Amino acid sequence: MSMFLFLVLPPLGLYVLISQYLLKNPHHLHRRKKTAFYCTHISHRGGSGERIESTMEAFAHAVEEGTEMLEMDCHLTQDGYVVVSHDENLLRQTGRDVTISSLNLEDLPLYEETLEVTFYAGHYSTGTDRKIALLEDVFRKFPQIPISIEIKENNQQLIQEVSDMVRRYNREAITVWASVDSTILTKCRSTNSAMPYSFSMQRGLLLLLLFYTGLLPFVPLGESLLQFYLPRIISRTYIPEENILKKRLVVSLIDMIMMRRSLFKHLAARGIQVHLFVCNREEDIQAAFELGATGVMTDYPALLSNYIRAYRRQD
Repeated sequence: MSMFLFLVLPPLGLYVLISQYLLKNPHHLHRRKKTAFYCTHISHRGGSGERIESTMEAFAHAVEEGTEMLEMDCHLTQDGYVVVSHDENLLRQTGRDVTISSLNLEDLPLYEETLEVTFYAGHYSTGTDRKIALLEDVFRKFPQIPISIEIKENNQQLIQEVSDMVRRYNREAITVWASVDSTILTKCRSTNSAMPYSFSMQRGLLLLLLFYTGLLPFVPLGESLLQFYLPRIISRTYIPEENILKKRLVVSLIDMIMMRRSLFKHLAARGIQVHLFVCNREEDIQAAFELGATGVMTDYPALLSNYIRAYRRQD
């Protein structure tokens, strides 16, 4: 046993020391990733707490308030138009139990006059614009604004249409592929590899495994963004549908495992932006930045802009 420890402990100790040094100094092994954008202020669904989510009015309001990135989800209508909507089934948003893929563009219903903010239970938004937006209209209106597009469906036609539109509007450098599903994200990347992309759920789990085994500093990463829940919002501003996330112990474990400042600092040093969401209270915005997030995603763009202005003045 003593011989085993004699043989194993020195190289293990050396490995730990090298790993910890490279975790803090990744430039020795990796070139810092350079993206065409660096976003501190991200508007979730265009800022769904201040205007009806995912509408042109919401996107315009967020940009006016100083957002640096718009986050949205896209789906395909029956007649082949790419529209912006979080849900494929429109019951929550419009009161009609229909799917986007079953309707032509002209038959899409209007949003409800008021909508509950998903990540701020008991709070509602309203606005004058209740029309489901076309992705092409967003690209036309905001040609210089970075956009993160989440693809929820394993639909090659949708992925191809989004990719073609991104190319047509010459915005590959500022449009991000996002999906929690690794299979979908792989299809997105194979369709258009010029666009930056975020971590899928599977890749995020691998990232954690690499971090806790000390291997992360040695492994190249293709992603440009890590976007993840700020766990402290769960069961406070965000009431999850999944029963497992309603358990305080589970949320505490997620917080303890995921919210590692040293991990976020390492990613940032490699040029990978860390966006925590969805922060709809000032104390949550503050907590996200203190953890090392490079950007915060919110439903309240005016609130986040006010915080950032005050934060920068203090700095």
